Amino acid sequence: MKERGGSSAAVDERYAQWKSLIPVLYDWFANHNLVWPSLSCRWGPQFEKATYKNRQRLYLSEQTDGSVPNTLVIANCEVVKPRVAAAEHISQFNEEARSPFVKKYKTIVHPGEVNRIRELPQNSKIIATHTDSPDVLIWDVEAQPNRHAVLGASESRPDLILTGHKENAEFALAMCPAEPYVLSGGKDKSVVLWSIQDHISALGDSSSSPGASGSKQSIKTANEKESPKVDPRGIFHGHDSTVEDVQFCPSSAQEFCSVGDDACLILWDARTGTAPAVKVEKAHSGDVHCVDWNPLDVNYILTGSADNSVRMWDRRNLGSGGAGSPIHKFEGHKAAVLCVQWSPDRASVFGSSAEDGFLNVWDHEKVGKKKNSNVPAGLFFQHAGHRDKIVDFHWNSSDPWTIVSVSDDGESTGGGGTLQIWRMSDLIYRPEDEVLAELENFKAHLASCAPKN
Repeated sequence: MKERGGSSAAVDERYAQWKSLIPVLYDWFANHNLVWPSLSCRWGPQFEKATYKNRQRLYLSEQTDGSVPNTLVIANCEVVKPRVAAAEHISQFNEEARSPFVKKYKTIVHPGEVNRIRELPQNSKIIATHTDSPDVLIWDVEAQPNRHAVLGASESRPDLILTGHKENAEFALAMCPAEPYVLSGGKDKSVVLWSIQDHISALGDSSSSPGASGSKQSIKTANEKESPKVDPRGIFHGHDSTVEDVQFCPSSAQEFCSVGDDACLILWDARTGTAPAVKVEKAHSGDVHCVDWNPLDVNYILTGSADNSVRMWDRRNLGSGGAGSPIHKFEGHKAAVLCVQWSPDRASVFGSSAEDGFLNVWDHEKVGKKKNSNVPAGLFFQHAGHRDKIVDFHWNSSDPWTIVSVSDDGESTGGGGTLQIWRMSDLIYRPEDEVLAELENFKAHLASCAPKN
């Protein structure tokens, strides 16, 4: 075994300390070792509710070394309900093992590595993927056949191919909550908009899925059937470099935003043309990797950057001529921020993950109310369960305060990836007086149970 540097030893120490605190910090926690890294993780539909847990689809991928094909993985996940899991159980897991809560359900042999997965909010059985190509691929995951990912296996055929980019579009991808629209950004510096309804007949009908087939013999013929292509509704120009991320306004299919390596945040309105509606120059002092638009308060937008910071913007005062400045700057990460996402449960809460291996949970309403000057303003929870860069995470809209996160692990932590599903203890985010009252009741209960002398 090779020598570990000081930084690896520091990571190990930090991790051991975190693991000892799991029973205190978390209501539920599951750790799932991935043989191959997954660059994306997303929740699909919840399909079963039981007394102590719910079952839900989970979308992952396998980024391989070529010895086996790259895949898109549909897993079934058991999500344990709040206040069910025993504290001593959740901290007993083997880092090298798969979790009993995550089971592979279906494999799709993906054309190229999967860089990003996004689900259609109105119908989360429909997902979009980005790979190292100009196209966006649309999959009806229930209609697609389960494939055996062995060397030489023919690629699964997407249900739709969205064309329009002139160069590779690798990461920037979003699906619209208001209508079945898809948004993408790429190396051609453009933002492209499509409507799936321009070819809706191919979706939701398993008989028309180019990948669907009744028998093994017919897979080859099914795969020779061309996937239908959809042309864009609009191509939007305004960035001077690669577009890194895009997001729809939650209430409109015609309004969206984008960020890129030119450090700009751009707001677009498809009703007024293909030029930027508002352009914020120098939104950060480095490449901007990620953006999210608040689903519970459409005035607020988050951006995360290679400058290690997260910034919060109010679209009402961005102004023209790039004069806008952020309402808040959140500075708690020690490396580039890769992913930001607002909580679907509370309008002021959001998460951010970074190359430093931390997933920070913030509440912008706590800014200015901090009691501890050592803690960055607004930060109220730090998930330290990953030992390498956290490439994606997703709040669960079916199970409040439940998050799935995934890290791309380097050689020092065994390679592959680590998937974690977790819910912080509700004592951390509930109102202080409520929590104190509950603890007081608990104390009284313990006193009443104590043996009397």
